[in-house]
Amino acid sequence: MDAATIIEAESRELIRRRGLDARADGLEPLIREVVTDYDRRAAGGAVPTVRDTDLVVAEVAARIGGFGPLQDLLDDPGVEEIWVNSPTQIFCARNGRSELTTIVMTDDEVRGVVERMLVSSGRRLDLSTPFVDALLPDGSRLHVVIPSVTRRHASVNIRKFVAKAHDLEGMVQLGSLTTQAAAFLDAAVAAGLNVIVSGATGAGKTTFLRCLAQSVGPRERVVTIEEVFELALPLRDVVALQTRQANLEGTGEISMRRLVNAKPCKRYVREVRLSHVERRLSPWTNHYLSASPGATRSRSASKRLRSWFPSLRGTYVRRSIARTATTCPVAKPAESGGRFS
Repeated sequence: MDAATIIEAESRELIRRRGLDARADGLEPLIREVVTDYDRRAAGGAVPTVRDTDLVVAEVAARIGGFGPLQDLLDDPGVEEIWVNSPTQIFCARNGRSELTTIVMTDDEVRGVVERMLVSSGRRLDLSTPFVDALLPDGSRLHVVIPSVTRRHASVNIRKFVAKAHDLEGMVQLGSLTTQAAAFLDAAVAAGLNVIVSGATGAGKTTFLRCLAQSVGPRERVVTIEEVFELALPLRDVVALQTRQANLEGTGEISMRRLVNAKPCKRYVREVRLSHVERRLSPWTNHYLSASPGATRSRSASKRLRSWFPSLRGTYVRRSIARTATTCPVAKPAESGGRFS
């Protein structure tokens, strides 16, 4: 039994004996009390030693108390997104409509919750890396920015992955696609044509891309390349890759461009950002591009992509994109606030 498991069991027993709330603010001090006693026993060789006390405390706190006051929102199936502008301004979105919650936290509580959220991701957040993207254990995507990039308080955004459709037929049943559009997209993917999915943040691009991937043939090999693992395609032959930020010494970074060049494959599913766009358009064959340029129309997405190539002549870029990008569906919210494609 490892150190974290032993400390978790002893912490739960201490919480039970004292009759405390597992999500109370005093959870971490209690765990540190348990760790102090544990270290005394570890010094005598009775139990395994703890190499990183802060990491173990954060991990055990996450196992026992979840993510503090935000846990109820994370457990609520009706909540699609949570964001923290300040400890006293915590919002959530239900059916695409934002609402101010009654939750009030302190800066230390927000910092502690963020640290627990990052434990399983292996990513760090400090002055040298003041913003981070990570994935929570339930599949939700976490984005955090801290001062001095923000003015005063940490900015936290959690987007829950709410998939109401798993293939193009499911999108037709939800009314997100017409039967004709679904048939066209299914044929385009099956034929190996390039598809660019664009849309605003939270519009449903990832869900749309997962539905499109169901049209990939069973004998095709697919490589997903993302900033943070989100897609989890249920396909027969798939490899999932993600980028990695640089370490404290400024080395070890793995960029999206490097992953594209290192893993030759007939089909890619990837995110596109300005810094990730290749300087040449010829490699864009048999790739599926999940573009997120903020464009809400196909023509706007094409213009935005062209603007990412300032050093090349406009006519060449326009013709190259037109030749390689077969279709450009757009994901956008419906009038009701739900996701629509």
